[in-house]
Amino acid sequence: MKMIQTLLLAALAGLCFSASAQWQWIDKDGRKVFSDRAPPTDILDKNILKRPGGRKPAIVSPAEAADEAASAPPLTTSAPGKPAGVDKELEAKKKQAQDAELTKRKADEERIARAKIENCARAKQAKATFDSGVRVGRTNAAGAQEIMDDATRAQEMKRIQGIMAQDCQ
Repeated sequence: MKMIQTLLLAALAGLCFSASAQWQWIDKDGRKVFSDRAPPTDILDKNILKRPGGRKPAIVSPAEAADEAASAPPLTTSAPGKPAGVDKELEAKKKQAQDAELTKRKADEERIARAKIENCARAKQAKATFDSGVRVGRTNAAGAQEIMDDATRAQEMKRIQGIMAQDCQ
């Protein structure tokens, strides 16, 4: 029973603290408005009576606000000593990523070039074999050895010439 009362008091205290996080302003019709959300953008700062956390807005004339803005130092997002907009670590990481990408691309191009050279050499060797007039045999789908007839031989020569045209440049 005592534990329930303690929990109830804690919940009530929590509600009280959350109630203090309210906005209070005067709307365009002159009525006081209480809300847990910020007022609409068309409400002027002078009409905001209370902000969350119990802070009341400072009433500043437009002339004073202009004077403060002129005398205040410009806001920068970079740390002191660093030029605005330049992060050396980020630039270094970008350059490193670009270098890695370039290295990878060059390695891929070299691998493709070596494969083309090898394909070209094999195609030239096969063409030389077909041009010599030697009977060429191959294994069919059933696993039996068969000799190519003229139509199959012409088809294979056409395929080899296509490979040579593509890879032997």
